[in-house]
Amino acid sequence: MSLRERSPGGAAAAVEAGEDAAATLAEPDGPERCLSLLPWDRFSAWLHCVCVVGFDLELGQAVEVIYPPHSKLTDKEKTNICYLSFPDSNSGCLGDTQFCFRFRRSTGRKVSLCCFLDQLDRDLPVYLKKDPAYYYGYVYFRQVRDKSLKRGYFQKSLVLISKLPYVHLFRTMLKQIAPEYFEKSEAFLEAVCSDVDRWPPPAPGKILHLPIMGIIMKLRIPTYRDKPGTTPIVQNMHQADAQISMALPTVHEVDLFRCFCPVFFHIQMLWELVLLGEPLVVMAPSPSESSETVLALVSCISPLKYCSDFRPYFTIHDSEFKEYTTRTQAPPSVILGVTNPFFAKTLQHWPHIIRIGDIKLPGEVPKQVKVKKLKNLKTLDSKPGVYTSYKPYLNKDEEIVKQLQKGVQQKRPTEAQSVILRRYFLELTESFIIPLERYVASLMPLQKCISPWKSPPQLRQFSQDDFMKTLEKAGPQLTSGLKGDWIGLYRHFLKSPNFDGWFRSRQKEMTQKLEALHLEALCNENLVFWSQKHTEVETVDLVLKLKNKLLQADREQLPVKTETLKKLQTHINDIILALPDDLQDILLKTGTT
Repeated sequence: MSLRERSPGGAAAAVEAGEDAAATLAEPDGPERCLSLLPWDRFSAWLHCVCVVGFDLELGQAVEVIYPPHSKLTDKEKTNICYLSFPDSNSGCLGDTQFCFRFRRSTGRKVSLCCFLDQLDRDLPVYLKKDPAYYYGYVYFRQVRDKSLKRGYFQKSLVLISKLPYVHLFRTMLKQIAPEYFEKSEAFLEAVCSDVDRWPPPAPGKILHLPIMGIIMKLRIPTYRDKPGTTPIVQNMHQADAQISMALPTVHEVDLFRCFCPVFFHIQMLWELVLLGEPLVVMAPSPSESSETVLALVSCISPLKYCSDFRPYFTIHDSEFKEYTTRTQAPPSVILGVTNPFFAKTLQHWPHIIRIGDIKLPGEVPKQVKVKKLKNLKTLDSKPGVYTSYKPYLNKDEEIVKQLQKGVQQKRPTEAQSVILRRYFLELTESFIIPLERYVASLMPLQKCISPWKSPPQLRQFSQDDFMKTLEKAGPQLTSGLKGDWIGLYRHFLKSPNFDGWFRSRQKEMTQKLEALHLEALCNENLVFWSQKHTEVETVDLVLKLKNKLLQADREQLPVKTETLKKLQTHINDIILALPDDLQDILLKTGTT
């Protein structure tokens, strides 16, 4: 609706209609409102709850403890946590094992995130934003011989449930607290949770100090403003006190080279399969290997967000087991990590299967491994490799393989190999996405089309044919030397969930930019002069619409300068002061000036 459309019912009715919106804006906003935190609010910004899962001879896996006690989990969520917190019996994980899983939240659950935490989420890179439909579970599982128990084994998992995909942070945290928890039990767990409830909010871009049982973890969460591929170094602290500090180089990244080592001759093909949202299953000997490999696959198209479902560790007891293994329809766009041999039979019809053995860093140069035919995959005992009939669109990049092989020969540290691999994936993804970014930017209306007295103009429609025409002169060949069927790859990508998610996100950003430009155009008008030329009803109508604009800017966090918002507020005040006293009183009582 444009600003000149009139509200029915005269000036007083227009004022009353706007009072609800005005009252909302009158509340304090931003960190001031949201940092008046209640007990456990700080904890909830990082974790939903902490669970202890044990093994009962009669019941099987069972949740023994949930902390804090008021944390809510549905029966379905508890069941998923129970089964996903223990390795399959065939994994034979003796000792301590760490892994992670991801599961759907039950529908109808209220999402309680205050505006400040929403704001923090907006500052994250798109691939680190929370998905309100899912929880992550970070597991520290211990299985040791214990003759005093009937089964002869002590089996227990300490599990952190969180909406945050910060796998390295929570893995590090569990490594610090889990061994001590198994010795000291519940009182220790309560102390851990109290520590977390003193943590600052998970603000992107800031150096955060997180105390946990006598140790301070120092880290930085990335922001969307960071240049892709760069990680600002977090230095270790030199403190006079006795507390030990630990600097985390990342909150979310896994060891890429270690994960891709068993299949690194196929990394480019795997990048294509992930980019296109193809159904992929990782068959591994343990949940550690399956979860790390799935997370590595999802991250290989960064800074693009992988928009389909992915399950770092998936079991036959999972609530989506039937949905994901049915043969009555094509396999869904999902990446599954599995360890149970039963899946070798159940998922035979899936088009792309990665079979990995125990992940060990090679002491010698791996030999060339051919892509295997799916019919040769009979059991989980089949040889490691990639089983698919997929033909990559792009020619193989031999350079990256040689570079990594040379690194193995020279005993280059795995961290350095991972940096090389991450940069390779980043450059490949950016070469692919830049032509799309350039074309989508051209759909934005020109600034001269924005009038303060009309609604903001709409974005032009995305046309696949028009986009394809741009590739001849402004395609990936400008930034990548790789040859191959780039056109075919784009055609396939435009039908994928990853394109849909990416385009929706860009559409939203550009629409908000148009709203912001519209606000600026309004601020540059002499609104008081305009109001003097129009009736009281039209003037009040304008005031209410301007207030709604301010509300929208706050609610949607539009990319508008603070000065612009202040200027618009000044315009509103000046217009109100030029009105008769009775209308001034009503408008001022709304509390938005």
